[in-house]
Amino acid sequence: QVQLVESGGGLVQAGGSLRLSCAASGRTFSDLAMGWFRQAPGKEREFVGVISWSGRTTDYADSVKGRFTISRDNAKNTVYLQMNSLKAEDTAVYYCASGEMMSSLRLGSTSSWGQGTQVTVSS
Repeated sequence: QVQLVESGGGLVQAGGSLRLSCAASGRTFSDLAMGWFRQAPGKEREFVGVISWSGRTTDYADSVKGRFTISRDNAKNTVYLQMNSLKAEDTAVYYCASGEMMSSLRLGSTSSWGQGTQVTVSS
């Protein structure tokens, strides 16, 4: 079982930036694909982005392409989500997740979720 702890959320004005971090423990981090998801009030959790174990491959939801960037530091067992040009509709609780494969993780197939970190974008 992988333990995941997100941090870095907060309140930001529209057009601003935030960087979220997710620290992992409990398994060999470099064996895992990592992903970010979000859940807005009254909505289902949705896919944001995913990164391969090596960091060389990423995939994003259309709604965040060109604005959000996922990266990872395998030496620090940490994955990041850099969010730029934030919009009010990006307001949500953001979760990181781990998985064996990017393709399945992208669909939410994981047994390991973090506790989430709140991101609020004021317009």
